Amino acid sequence: MGLCLVGLIAPSVAKEKGGTQNEDAKYLRKAFIDGRGQGWRALGAADFENVNCDPDTWSWRDGVAHCSGKPVGVIASKTPFTNFEMVVEWRHLRYAGNSGIFVWASKKSLDQLRSDSKGRLPAGIEVQVLDLGYEVNWEKNKGEKPDWFTSHGDVFPVRAKMKPFPPMAPNKQRSFPIKRLTKGINKWNHYYIRCINGEVRLWVNGEEVSGGTQCEPKTGYLCLESEGSPVEFRNLRIRVLP
Repeated sequence: MGLCLVGLIAPSVAKEKGGTQNEDAKYLRKAFIDGRGQGWRALGAADFENVNCDPDTWSWRDGVAHCSGKPVGVIASKTPFTNFEMVVEWRHLRYAGNSGIFVWASKKSLDQLRSDSKGRLPAGIEVQVLDLGYEVNWEKNKGEKPDWFTSHGDVFPVRAKMKPFPPMAPNKQRSFPIKRLTKGINKWNHYYIRCINGEVRLWVNGEEVSGGTQCEPKTGYLCLESEGSPVEFRNLRIRVLP
């Protein structure tokens, strides 16, 4: 595993330093996984196919996936994955931009999108990719802070099932991040996503923040989302796990 240590220490060492079990667990949440090392491989244009976007919605140049944001839709991995870990960097190119990464997207939902459903998204678990301005605009327009989403790495089911880790949205369908770490427009953000036995965990810029368990489906396709504004993805890497 490509692992750059960022305050990551073994529990035994932490205890020698006088840390409590809870302090140790919190400390171990910090780890920057770079996706380099045995078993990891890059994902590029050849690994994805268009589902319900226009032919020019997505383009790949120098290892970077460029998305125009129009129309709403996805590209999907050509092969399904069950247990895996992945890393990806992303940045929004427009203030208040919206996008996402789907894991375990179902074949049935993707087939339906291919046949007749532009402007829609697949069934699966979404890892939110949202610019900070989306929250700011919501508060300006509504006169109150949003209580049902954040711009810092929400994880939630879309026509699927998941038991979110706390803190949660009021409807208990969305895992909110325990820490707000997303960088704003034109700045690269780093996601490490680990999906094992129906459990999804997300690290944002080196710290674990959100996730959920008891996911259904717990096997399926990876999708990158186009949702109205230009966004870029780079350094996509994956490692399949037993």
